[in-house]
Amino acid sequence: MRKFTLCILLFILYTPSLLSQESKLNRPQTPIEPYPYQSENVTFENTTDGVRLAGTFTYPKGADNLPAVVLISGSGPNDRDCDYLEHKPFLVIADFLTKNGIAVLRYDKRGIGQSTGDYATATSADFARDVEFAISYLKNRKEINKNKIGLIGHSEGGIIAPMVAEKSKDVRYIILMAGPTIKGDKLLLLQDRLISQSLGESESNIALAEKLNAQSYAIANDSISIENIKENLRAHIKNTYKVNPGLVKPETMSEDEFIDREIKFYTDNWTQFYIRYDPEKMLEKVNIPVLALFGSKDLQVPPTENAQILERLAKDKKNFQITIIPNLNHLFQECETGSPREYKRIEQTVSPIALNKMANWIKEK
Repeated sequence: MRKFTLCILLFILYTPSLLSQESKLNRPQTPIEPYPYQSENVTFENTTDGVRLAGTFTYPKGADNLPAVVLISGSGPNDRDCDYLEHKPFLVIADFLTKNGIAVLRYDKRGIGQSTGDYATATSADFARDVEFAISYLKNRKEINKNKIGLIGHSEGGIIAPMVAEKSKDVRYIILMAGPTIKGDKLLLLQDRLISQSLGESESNIALAEKLNAQSYAIANDSISIENIKENLRAHIKNTYKVNPGLVKPETMSEDEFIDREIKFYTDNWTQFYIRYDPEKMLEKVNIPVLALFGSKDLQVPPTENAQILERLAKDKKNFQITIIPNLNHLFQECETGSPREYKRIEQTVSPIALNKMANWIKEK
């Protein structure tokens, strides 16, 4: 999701950076050129928003009538490879699928890398429009069968994929990798509780932060003006410090700077959309085949709470398949605890189990 420590720790201890670990990294799954398939740098236009998206299109050499997928990244300023901690999961996924006869389009988010547009003000709905034009691009490629186009969305991308699929008749199947199914504010509170536990926070601190942040989300969710929300949030946070003098903020920030940062998070466009959006309502409208994959140790999109909604929907929608893969974290790495602190030191980028499940399912469909 958008922030690993997010706001659940905002009144407690400032956690060390996830980046301050060992410097020598090994990423054995990252493919190395020359690739045994065609790889083209491409651009396509979102003419509705005046955005040019830049990406990479990969497909088997000399093939036609191909199935194709658009990769939709999770939250954050992701490039086409979702380069994070020197892992490149979308490059790894694209490489694997293309070697298995499936064309793949992946691209830099608007305002990131070589794509134009404003990332900072964009919401999931804006990113969904970009995906619609990615589909249009694929439809105009002579190598692609227009009736075999699907979407693969990771994390927030798993929210966006159903939004696009419900609207577009060109999407024939979707794969959700750790796709959230519960309302945004509830998910963020649950996510931060689990991550705080993995970082060793005491239950008393976690419970206090959960209470305070739930109150902040309630204020941010109010259907009043943003200026009133900001005013109410400032009063709430100041009062929190007053009645809880033992609370700790980051040492590098003044109290006002810290409060301003938190208010900005709660009131920016992305957060306002995300905390109000209920993915379940959109999933109820989806009638195409869906493969939903979760990692059993995912602390950011916890599998039990999110899978159970899909399992309920699957009773009526026989084309929904839900799989919880043992011992995988939010990034679909084989892991020990699922904590974000493990992400960097794990050499694996994407579990072969997940890669094979996706490729085999697409071939079946």
